[in-house]
Amino acid sequence: MAGRIVLLLACLFVMPQVQAELSDSKRALIQELFPSATVIEDKLPDFPVYPVYQLQELLGYAYETIDHSRLQGFAGKPISMLIGLDTKGRFTGIKVLNHHEPVFLHGLGEEPLFEFVDQYEGHSLQEQIIVSTSNSSRSGRTSDGNVVHFDGVSKATVSVLIINDTVLSSALKVARQKLEGFAQSAPTRAKPDFYQPMSWQQLVDRGYIGHWQIGSESIEAELGRPLSDYPMNIEPAEGEPFTELFFAYINSPMVGRNLLGDDGYQRLMERLDDGAQVLAVMSRGAFPHVSREFVPGSSPDRVGLSQNNLAVEMRDLNLLDQNLEFRAAGMPSFEAGNLFRVGGNAGFNPGAEANLKLNVELARNHLMVDRTSLDIPVRFNEELFEAVEVAPNPEDTRQPVWIGLWKERWWQISLLVIGLTVLTVFFARQKALSRNPKLVHRFRWGFLFFTLFFIGFYAQGQLSVVNIYTLFLAIWDGFSLNVFLLDPIIFILWVYTFITLFIWGRGLFCGWLCPFGALQEMAAWLGEKLKFRQIKVPEHWHRRLILLKYPILLALVGTAFYSLTVAEKMAEVEPFKTSITLFFVRSWPFVLYAVGLLVIGMFIHKFYCRYLCPLGAGLAALGRLRLFSWLDRVELCGNPCQHCKNECGINAIRKDGRIDYDECIQCLECVVILEDDTRCVDKRLETKKRSRQANILATDAG
Repeated sequence: MAGRIVLLLACLFVMPQVQAELSDSKRALIQELFPSATVIEDKLPDFPVYPVYQLQELLGYAYETIDHSRLQGFAGKPISMLIGLDTKGRFTGIKVLNHHEPVFLHGLGEEPLFEFVDQYEGHSLQEQIIVSTSNSSRSGRTSDGNVVHFDGVSKATVSVLIINDTVLSSALKVARQKLEGFAQSAPTRAKPDFYQPMSWQQLVDRGYIGHWQIGSESIEAELGRPLSDYPMNIEPAEGEPFTELFFAYINSPMVGRNLLGDDGYQRLMERLDDGAQVLAVMSRGAFPHVSREFVPGSSPDRVGLSQNNLAVEMRDLNLLDQNLEFRAAGMPSFEAGNLFRVGGNAGFNPGAEANLKLNVELARNHLMVDRTSLDIPVRFNEELFEAVEVAPNPEDTRQPVWIGLWKERWWQISLLVIGLTVLTVFFARQKALSRNPKLVHRFRWGFLFFTLFFIGFYAQGQLSVVNIYTLFLAIWDGFSLNVFLLDPIIFILWVYTFITLFIWGRGLFCGWLCPFGALQEMAAWLGEKLKFRQIKVPEHWHRRLILLKYPILLALVGTAFYSLTVAEKMAEVEPFKTSITLFFVRSWPFVLYAVGLLVIGMFIHKFYCRYLCPLGAGLAALGRLRLFSWLDRVELCGNPCQHCKNECGINAIRKDGRIDYDECIQCLECVVILEDDTRCVDKRLETKKRSRQANILATDAG
């Protein structure tokens, strides 16, 4: 007995050491991040990093992002990376350890992912890293001063933005904890009640607005040549500075109310998110703080902000106009003025010292450019601020990733909302509108083109069964709405689909909003035009085959809880990624499968939708909770009339005339027939009856 107790105690002491030991495979990866390393220590018990040395000299730290950031990826699971950070805050490299991003695993392949993270090597936390989310003319490693532009990955915008946020937020934690010069200052905030009316000059004299300038002689000394050597006409007039800058912390009522007026300050504060901080920058002279090519709403190209050796994000709010402008008494005129949102991952402490960097680039000719960077100290009068008791967590105060994505895609969101509004009105008035068959058919085909080309190919709004098990996994692991807000188009479509399931059932999405469904519809139309023989699946076989999609759904969802990797592979039963996301640019087995389904659909109408689609199965199950049955039936439907059943391409009408809402895609063809006096048997008999009665009455009257 005593021996067992000793053994148990020994295990308790030994296990933590075993768990902290560095595996050979991970040691090899860290060695790649620090090639000159001679000593790689085990993970520290008090802070999860691996110290790396060359003999006795500390080279930096390696760490796993999963220990410092739990930001979920597009698949609902964090992206795990091993990152090297040297003692000066520079990335020595990044290794992807584990991820579940579908577009990289089974779409584009992992090579674009590895190429993206390779861009961080050699760059520093002192630089502001901006990931391009669209096709840009910038190279992936170009830099404007301390602003560095990385190429994103087409079709994987959300994933690379999550990776960037994970890399920067985790690196900031490590730098602030372990690297010299990166520690946070005591936090401050603007005094909310500190205000009195002041003129422009009073604000400047008291240090409430910062001021800095440089003259021609000084800038010529920095550049090493006279300004007359540059054919840009940048020589200032006599007595004027080369550049004169003013900067102010707008969140302070003393500054904001005096600069913008009470109404303007109030409107600005109402438009900002909680925790948003705004820095105003104004300049005059031959070289303003933004160039003529500056794009409103983007990061400035000539000026950057840093604090505690960390780059502080600056992004133009693009809010200055006739309704919001600088209007302080006695304020001079400026060549340029902007309101910049500041903070980002690094945050911003307004009462602490910071540094503006003015990047001067002057071209002597098309080939030769002279550059210099000028440091501008930023320190406002301490009367504006008060101490904050607890330092805010940067992850809690910075703007969530999804907010920037929604702002960037505002016009896509607007167009989608307009399209969904039009569709809703059309469906709400379907009975009245169905009296005009041409209108219904034209609207349907027009909307299918909108769904395929805008929602699908352009906006990448193809819903998938992956979204379903991602939701279940998120609920299982601790639900966070932020994961689903990362893609605004997908989020809006899911919310709309979920709501309309209880009104119209599955069919509104499957028949109108599914891009691959629209592509199948077009393939079926082409098959008819080419006079392919249309195969009618026998009723008894059809009733059995439509059940196939339900076990496929259950297998996918169940497997996701066992192994997300296996579930992602099984999700390839959906051809959506191949056809809609990747435009059929993929390895041949996937393309063959997707094209094969479309070819089959030219003979059997919407074959995949009817028999294989797990997403359709999930929607059909929820659609049974619908509140209404919109598609009317009359006494003759199915007994004996089979006209609607024969015209229903998806075979969602039973022989007895009942509509199977689990299969119906709400194409409205049966509604059009029912409202057409020349096609509906009931209407035709009713017309004949009225005509016969009218003839009898006319005869009697004669």
